[in-house]
Amino acid sequence: MNYLSVENISKSFGERTLFDNISFGINKDQKIAFIAKNGTGKTTIMNIINGIDEPDTGKIVIRKDIKMAFLSQVPDLQDELTIEESVFASDNPVLKVIEEYEKALENPEDEEAYQKAFDKMDQHNAWDFETQFKQILFKLKLEDFKLKVKSLSGGQKKRLSLAIILISRPDLLILDEPTNHLDLEMIEWLESYFAKENITLFMVTHDRFFLERVCNEIIELDNGKLYQYKGNYSYYLEKKEQRIASENASIDKAQNLFVKELDWMRRQPKARTTKSKSRQDDFYVIKEKAESRRRENVVELEINMERMGSKIIELHKLTKKFKDKVIVDNFSFDFQRGERIGIIGKNGTGKSTFLNLLTGTIAADSGKVVVGDTIKIGYYTQSGINPKPGQKVIDIIKEYGEYIPLMKGRTISAGQLLERFLFDRKKQHDYVEKLSGGELKRLYLCTVLIQNPNFLILDEPTNDLDIVTLNVLESFLLDYPGCLIVVSHDRYFMDKIVDHLFVFRGQGEIEDFPGNYSDFRAYEDSAEPTKKELTSVSTEKNSWKQQNTTAGLSFNEQKEYQKIEREIKDLEIEKAKIEQLFSEGNLSDADIDKKAKELQQIIEKIESKEERWFELSAKIM
Repeated sequence: MNYLSVENISKSFGERTLFDNISFGINKDQKIAFIAKNGTGKTTIMNIINGIDEPDTGKIVIRKDIKMAFLSQVPDLQDELTIEESVFASDNPVLKVIEEYEKALENPEDEEAYQKAFDKMDQHNAWDFETQFKQILFKLKLEDFKLKVKSLSGGQKKRLSLAIILISRPDLLILDEPTNHLDLEMIEWLESYFAKENITLFMVTHDRFFLERVCNEIIELDNGKLYQYKGNYSYYLEKKEQRIASENASIDKAQNLFVKELDWMRRQPKARTTKSKSRQDDFYVIKEKAESRRRENVVELEINMERMGSKIIELHKLTKKFKDKVIVDNFSFDFQRGERIGIIGKNGTGKSTFLNLLTGTIAADSGKVVVGDTIKIGYYTQSGINPKPGQKVIDIIKEYGEYIPLMKGRTISAGQLLERFLFDRKKQHDYVEKLSGGELKRLYLCTVLIQNPNFLILDEPTNDLDIVTLNVLESFLLDYPGCLIVVSHDRYFMDKIVDHLFVFRGQGEIEDFPGNYSDFRAYEDSAEPTKKELTSVSTEKNSWKQQNTTAGLSFNEQKEYQKIEREIKDLEIEKAKIEQLFSEGNLSDADIDKKAKELQQIIEKIESKEERWFELSAKIM
């Protein structure tokens, strides 16, 4: 059954065309993810579907009896209502019955009103519904029903909007970044909720685990064209790669034919016959095809990292409380070169506070942070950029200099650097307040990296970034030689980037877990209840060692073991790339000699690392 159809819609802003003549449909039980780069029209399409904006051409056709709900990035709530009143303010008839019953409970002396409300609860089968909607509020950490909206944080408002939509049970649910402002526990609950509920979904999200586990179809807007994939995120990646390879092969063929036909056209054939006239017409079709190669504008990240000495950062018996709430309790840690730490935990357990302690933004109650003389911290915070009124994009970067130093003594102008971050010359002179959320994050990332830090701290860096930019950021961070700390709810991102975790359990308990997020989830899911009560590293060091698959290795050896596995994998990829170049047979003699030496060095590195890997493997019990 078709719920909604998008028919031949187009949208332009001035001379810029976002998309032209695109069509697709949303049918019952489909769970569709909509993917596009930032600035190419995702939000505009969502707004058009929801009647907030109008297309230049085309139309949206919605089935008459369909109930549709939209979760936007900016919640539309009434400040003076409580959480409970906000839920009951929706137009769900069962909620009205529950609201009457709740009011009757507050006035037990009115027995007639109570009996009437009780009977209505029976008539509408509202008892289970009441349990379910309260469970949703509890899962989204909205336990105090009497709190007013105006007293809620931005994240709480977003969660309340999500709760109201889930409770109202629409036929079609449209979501714009539903996992923003949710902690990992909430995200995993929402995944399982969507998996078991018969809800039709259309959503924009950068959370690739969520895409993988929830969606059964992906629609991509790429270079102004729409492509549909009947499968999850893994299927989409596979089929997109095949599509691009096929397109490029077709373009290469057209280019070869174009050269031949161009020579024929230059001889100025007289179009007197039907055959020659037809060939001239075909020439222009071939020309368009030959010139249609994908123009991939990719963010280019580069850093001239400051030299790092032997002392990095040392935390000595760090303690921090806010009234009765313990954030960090007697925590000590000595950061080593190349440390790659992910920080996870429920909202409110102190993750951002810990980073502020680390960077000296706030002071500890006791203990101290000792920063090495050569350490230069780059801190990407959730607050982002705070531009001055009327400040333009180029002005933000010029505050760091007209020319920015890169590696190997090279420099680049502020304008050229912005182009690497996908801000064209025209965009560079836009006012900062006009930028989209994703563009603001990209600009902020630029200002952090421009300072060439060797200790990089990223607090929720993936929010509002498109999947293309996320992939580039991941590639950059995998090669980043400095120390790295990441707070993120993006499990896909964390799995690729970090090799151990600080798990914030609450009340000052911080556990150091040797592995990425998927390792941690697998351990938690398989652990017995007694094993789950892991001891804080600040008091009883690393009780997980006795249960972990790398038991028998010291803490440093476990980190080395996992690092070697990752390095061998990367070296094998480099080796395969060079071997591919040899098999293609397009290298010059000089290149052959150079690549042969590179290949030999890689093989020697692999053999050396494999030897050490076997030494460590022999210790594992």
